[in-house]
Amino acid sequence: MDVLDTVIENRFMVQPNHANINGTCHGGNVMKWMDEVGAMSAMRFAGQPVVTARMNEVNFKRPVPIGDTAAIEAYVYQAGTTSVRVRLRAYAENPRTGEKRLTTESYFVYVAIDDDGEPNEVPPLTVDSVEGEELREDALTEEPDHVE
Repeated sequence: MDVLDTVIENRFMVQPNHANINGTCHGGNVMKWMDEVGAMSAMRFAGQPVVTARMNEVNFKRPVPIGDTAAIEAYVYQAGTTSVRVRLRAYAENPRTGEKRLTTESYFVYVAIDDDGEPNEVPPLTVDSVEGEELREDALTEEPDHVE
């Protein structure tokens, strides 16, 4: 499967029940949404269920206020034998103007599992376009913990 086929974007309206006393989204909610969208990207790639195995540092650059949407973007940029690496970025998006500001980013690792919950092989990741290669290279060069 090609990198571009794994791109998932989802939005979540930040409501008062998602917020802290500052009127902004709890970081835990943003992390949960990132994990869900990342898993969707990994499952699309693997064609099977996945579980979260690891996440690297999560950097919160700015808050997502009540009334904005948390726009979460994910894509697979590398695959191992049973694991899938997914780049995740969250944005605060003004629903009236569409203006987006990067708020949070991280890299998650998911492991494909079979019906018994055991690790299962994933297909190879392909890159069939300049855009896909740029996404993959951006993730590989910007991931803080990546080791070749």
